[in-house]
Amino acid sequence: MDANWMKIARMTEEEAREQLEAIRWPDGIVCPKCGSDKGAWKMKTERAGLYKCRACTRKFTVTMGTIFEDSHIPLNKWLMGVFLMNSSKKGISAHQLHRMLGITYKAAWFMAHRIRFAMTEGPISDLMHGEVELDATYVGGKERFKHADKRIEDARGSVGKTPVFALVERGGDLHAGKMTNLTNYNIRDEVRKYVHPDATLLTDEANAYDMLYKEYPNHAIVNHMRREYVRGNVHTNTLEGWFALLKRGVIGTFHHVSEQHLDRYVNEFAFRYNNRKITDAERATKAIRAIEGKRLIYKEAINKGCG
Repeated sequence: MDANWMKIARMTEEEAREQLEAIRWPDGIVCPKCGSDKGAWKMKTERAGLYKCRACTRKFTVTMGTIFEDSHIPLNKWLMGVFLMNSSKKGISAHQLHRMLGITYKAAWFMAHRIRFAMTEGPISDLMHGEVELDATYVGGKERFKHADKRIEDARGSVGKTPVFALVERGGDLHAGKMTNLTNYNIRDEVRKYVHPDATLLTDEANAYDMLYKEYPNHAIVNHMRREYVRGNVHTNTLEGWFALLKRGVIGTFHHVSEQHLDRYVNEFAFRYNNRKITDAERATKAIRAIEGKRLIYKEAINKGCG
């Protein structure tokens, strides 16, 4: 994909479709119905980009079975949306997409959530082995800024906020997600999913990590309560920096993110972090390559609440 979003904006619908086909099918057309790569022919109909599979004889387009399916938004605007979301370090709001792409706010909101769905990364193939930082933060507005009907009187600290737990292997990938609460058990279960017992855990002094000592004997701690933030190579600054970026996005870009949708925004920021060493255009292309089998309908999106 071109690194200049203005060039994407000037694409015709046919050029955008050809670009999407080249990204989705770099080695030749694959039928999304039966998975055959034995070839398909382009049908001469009024419907642009319609193919017929030689194996199963069913008809399909490049958008079938993806986040683009059944969308009335032109494909060049979809490509622009993907590029803008992957090149904006602190994210881009639905209001901004609505203004830049010339589509309704509702369409921009749904577009952004479908793109975030594509940016959601699957299960890891290998457990983390090296130095792994663990940390948690709380996301949510201050009680004094909430509507009176939703405000929790005399609330302090994390009350009314949603915990986000994250792990990152030094020099590797980051994984994060919303948690219902931070307990010894659910943190241990989360760490087990991602970290090999031979890894070295780097955490702060929180009691929620107590159950990890038996399974992960290599465990170094910095004591934030005593204003200790770095001791040699022991720190959680990588995650602290990512949490700061996530919160800057929530506060400065989106202004509000509901608890129901928080995981989608966390996935978006994790995807950009994990692909930080490539260009914006390469990151956008990688997001498009991840659209396979990720269809999201509007009812499913709104059922998670408002964000």
